[in-house]
Amino acid sequence: IPYVNATPHLGYAFELIEADLAARARRALGEPVRFLGGTDDYSLKNVLAAEAAGEPTQEFVDRHAQRFADLAGPLGISFDDFIQTSSDARHRPAVERLWRACADNGDLYRRDYEGSYCVGCEQFYDPDELDNGHCPEHEAPLECVVESNWFFRLSRYGNQLAELIDNNEIEIDPAPFRNEILAFLRAGVRDISVSRAIERARGWGIQVPDDPTQAIYVWFDALTNYISALDYGTGGADYDTWWRNADHRIHVVGKGITRFHAVYWPAFLLSAGEPLPTRIHVHPYLTANGTKLSKSADGGRAPTDLVVDYGTDALRWWIARDVASTNDTDFTTQRLIDHANDDLANGLGNAVNRITTLRHRHPPTTDISTDSQSLVGGTELPKAVARALADLDRREATTQIRDAINALNQD
Repeated sequence: IPYVNATPHLGYAFELIEADLAARARRALGEPVRFLGGTDDYSLKNVLAAEAAGEPTQEFVDRHAQRFADLAGPLGISFDDFIQTSSDARHRPAVERLWRACADNGDLYRRDYEGSYCVGCEQFYDPDELDNGHCPEHEAPLECVVESNWFFRLSRYGNQLAELIDNNEIEIDPAPFRNEILAFLRAGVRDISVSRAIERARGWGIQVPDDPTQAIYVWFDALTNYISALDYGTGGADYDTWWRNADHRIHVVGKGITRFHAVYWPAFLLSAGEPLPTRIHVHPYLTANGTKLSKSADGGRAPTDLVVDYGTDALRWWIARDVASTNDTDFTTQRLIDHANDDLANGLGNAVNRITTLRHRHPPTTDISTDSQSLVGGTELPKAVARALADLDRREATTQIRDAINALNQD
């Protein structure tokens, strides 16, 4: 659910492809799957970008959101649903229902507040979280904000969340990101602001129920997309099928928004009495020359351009094979080309050519069983690869494929 303040970059394509590989693998294993993507529209970043472009915010957001939705075709993404939070009729009633549920549980209250705010993160930071007064994520100075906001009693849920994560009732992987969240929770959490003055939001956002002076904080609003797309706001059957009664509720997120998904979102759900995500899979960033790809800093080559030049398979293979699970990975076009040539064109291409040649030399009526050996693990390879991908272990899956190809190509 990216912000749509600029053109999508390769980092977002990485996230889409990683989630798609898991969704396709689970379908191949016979599991029921509903794969959701979408856009996060009610961000101040989107408002500021629209103002800079001289466009009405809704028109700007709609135009850019379409660019993100259009990635599904070139990247081969098998979405079952795609939600645009500012225009999908399912979203607002769900956000309002979740807000009222938290309010009914006594977890929302209003007070005056002063803090350091990063527009890029859409987050207030405590002084001890800053890097020489700058945002640790964007390395930019923060804005001092003084206003009256609605607050959520996050402090009520810190210990409970730590226990749920410690017991793997909420699984966070890979382990370094889990440890990071546990350390954050065990240090003690404070209540968080979950609304913004309507003036500072430029009138953009979902109004706080019964308070026309406030807009709901973008992360309270945006995270609700996971259930608003299931008609949570209207009590639709999809919510029971795909969330309340589901065995697995999995989020695939970048490391910069782990806290929102692993702390804030489960706390909102606990307050509302709703089921929690079962797994939060966190991925690192793609970089270019060691610098994180971002929309605001010209995120390198557009993923659609890479597909035009090198093909969907080459891009998907590079992401599955080469991107690390915990450390940031530097993208270069040459690395994509080299792996496509070595693994796909030469490795897989040579294996296919050899099999085709053998097929012509030995028709189906020829019994060659006494002269042949089965490829080790060959009959189980598709399931083994699918299981690894379903578990979001891309590198294990591609290693098994490469080992099989190498075995086939041995003299």
